[in-house]
Amino acid sequence: MANSLNLSLTDELRAYVDQNSGDGTLYSTPSEFVRDILRRHKAQQEMAAVRDSILEGYQDAIAGRTVPFNGDLKGLIKEAGK
Repeated sequence: MANSLNLSLTDELRAYVDQNSGDGTLYSTPSEFVRDILRRHKAQQEMAAVRDSILEGYQDAIAGRTVPFNGDLKGLIKEAGK
């Protein structure tokens, strides 16, 4: 499961990682800090995609591109695919 990835960092970025990991910080190792940053970035991208989909749905509703919901979501999806 664990894969290694070696990164070259500028002195400024390395100092930032060092300031945020180790004794007296939230992260005990630089790897934990970088993994958390990556997870947060991934979550932000996923949330942005959800937000964009919601906005698209609002735009569809404003433009009148809606269908009545009859309680059968699978049926509506099947009809939409035709």
